Amino acid sequence: MNQFDVAIIGSGPGGYVAAIRCAQLGMKTALIEKEATLGGTCLNVGCIPSKSLLDSSHHYETATKDFAEHGIDVKGAIEVNFPQMIARKREVVSTTVKGIDYLMDKNKITVLRGLGSFEDATHIKITGKDAQVIEAKKTIIATGSTPGSLPFIDLDKERVITSTEALELSEIPKHLVVIGGGVIGLELGQVYRRLGAEVSVIEYAVRISPVLDAALSKELMKVMKKQGVKFHLSHQVTAVSRKGKKVTVTANDKKGAAQTFEGDYCLVSVGRRPYTNGLNAEAAGIVLNDKGQVEVNDQLQAAPNIYAIGDVVRGAMLAHKAEEEGVMVAEFIAGQKPHIDYNLIPNVIYTWPEVAAVGKTEEELKAAGVAYKKGQFPMRALGRSRASMDTDGFIKILAHAETDEILGAHMIGARASDLITEAVTAMEFRASAEDVARMSHAHPTYAEAVKEAALAATEDRALHV
Repeated sequence: MNQFDVAIIGSGPGGYVAAIRCAQLGMKTALIEKEATLGGTCLNVGCIPSKSLLDSSHHYETATKDFAEHGIDVKGAIEVNFPQMIARKREVVSTTVKGIDYLMDKNKITVLRGLGSFEDATHIKITGKDAQVIEAKKTIIATGSTPGSLPFIDLDKERVITSTEALELSEIPKHLVVIGGGVIGLELGQVYRRLGAEVSVIEYAVRISPVLDAALSKELMKVMKKQGVKFHLSHQVTAVSRKGKKVTVTANDKKGAAQTFEGDYCLVSVGRRPYTNGLNAEAAGIVLNDKGQVEVNDQLQAAPNIYAIGDVVRGAMLAHKAEEEGVMVAEFIAGQKPHIDYNLIPNVIYTWPEVAAVGKTEEELKAAGVAYKKGQFPMRALGRSRASMDTDGFIKILAHAETDEILGAHMIGARASDLITEAVTAMEFRASAEDVARMSHAHPTYAEAVKEAALAATEDRALHV
């Protein structure tokens, strides 16, 4: 029987990063994966392929809408070669996955192909290509999540689809009806709107992406409506049916009146749920809560020698959150004392303009009775934004009214996914708004908006508005 210091079940961002860190710390490590490729949802049917399509569709939109103003004349019609767009996406995924294979070899991690299932707290049965039973002193559960749905929806994965199928369509929809105005629905909705599809987003809540600061939600919807996306808020979906190539979605509006939406595709993006199928968790003394998550303590322990990380435990379902947890657990096992400040894990939507946030929202600060001050700066006031024609959005910094410590940062604009790291870094070191305001920022850059927002929060003295 093969014996390991640690076994990781699941090879997504949390799992494979945990495996690398365990190996770095001198542990004999096994990584168990039931799918044909490593990388989990993120690399195969999530983050990486969706960003590939977002970038490709963005290039197309820029070519058709902005080239002429930039003085670039393109002779003949600009057309979408959708099969090539999908092929490029597949190649990006393939290259990225091969990179994970390389990292496993480099770090001498044993990769076992098959479904990992607990026989007891220290023995894992693998069913599949590398069928066997292994013994592990410690185990990390990193089985991730799977697309959620509604009980009455029949996901045929042809016309009524999840994000997985939306990344592999053989044609551009004529009308894509999106159920759910969260990250996945907005990103993929924008991809197909750019490519010519009519897109209708049906959202149960009063605003899109309700976990965001309300100002970000409002601004993102305004920009996407300008781009042609139609939004139907406070609508509760009650039925989805398909007849041939037509999908009909029925939803009640806030007055209770039934509304119907007809499209050729319906993307169901109502969140994700933890994946524990086949894990046989109870055999190892692991408890699942009513949400299907593995119950863990503050050290992410599910049992004395078993840990769980990422989407399968409480908290935001984010790849980088899973990575941080994977590293933390590996270091706990090695006897170190790592920590994660969950308040400082950024949230990003990769639409264009991008949306990014970290820390507390205004709504959260008000609810907690925290006295705060706000500084906000519009992207249109930046020379860099005007030069690139990316003038939508703003950056907002929230600071404590007395100490000036930065409590939250909320951004919508070009490269917000990169800019948010400045705020994370500042908040990790408990910087004040004035600290950031006094830092030199290169000109012209998008990052100058962070400095200006900090200036506005410090003494209401932004320089360029």
